[in-house]
Amino acid sequence: MAGRRGKVPGREIVPGFRKQGRAIWTLNATPRKNVYGETLLRTDEGEWRRWDPSRSKLGAALVRTENHVSDLLPLPGTQVLYLGAGHGTTISHLHDILCGEDNNKRGRIVAVDLAPRCLRDLNYLAHSRPGLVPLLADARKHAIVGAIQPQRVDWLFQDVAQASQVDIFISACKRFLNKGGSGLFSLKAASERWDEDGERAMFEKVADMLLSSGMEIIEQIDLAGYEDNHMLFHCRNI
Repeated sequence: MAGRRGKVPGREIVPGFRKQGRAIWTLNATPRKNVYGETLLRTDEGEWRRWDPSRSKLGAALVRTENHVSDLLPLPGTQVLYLGAGHGTTISHLHDILCGEDNNKRGRIVAVDLAPRCLRDLNYLAHSRPGLVPLLADARKHAIVGAIQPQRVDWLFQDVAQASQVDIFISACKRFLNKGGSGLFSLKAASERWDEDGERAMFEKVADMLLSSGMEIIEQIDLAGYEDNHMLFHCRNI
């Protein structure tokens, strides 16, 4: 798909990522191809893909954060672990930033999901995006994930919509996240069963659990309006 011609969108936050108001963009690692029907914009720098925050919890957090946007993003060329990768919307934009065209930035994304249909889509994406490593696995099975990602990472994202999400996240951070690394946890309230006191009380309980585990909470980002009943916790492993 050919993109329309235009000006450079906004200002560069990190290489390959730009923000202009509520619009966010990544420099396309597969020029002339989009992933989910997103807008493509050709500039003198290359082709940019518009990141739809209504289809990406990380995208929504990037729009909603009150801190510097770069705090939420991994650095180009690094290795990251993504638990609950889904069909690849967010993964594709992360790949733009971390890996770039033909993986000229030498990044790596291990994208874990338990659903075969999601892995089919991720495998298709990986064919044209070197550096993307799809893995069919349960996020709780550290031995399986560790066989593909034996080294610790500086950035970990979890979007696993099942019971005990908090325990899964804490355990994964202890096993895979470097000290000082960023752990981003998208909590879906409806997936937990202990919310008799309401959603807000449940989010407070989750924050207490994260703090008790030794994590530092940098920010809690309410995704309502983009992803209802979701809170994104940005944590640091200390």
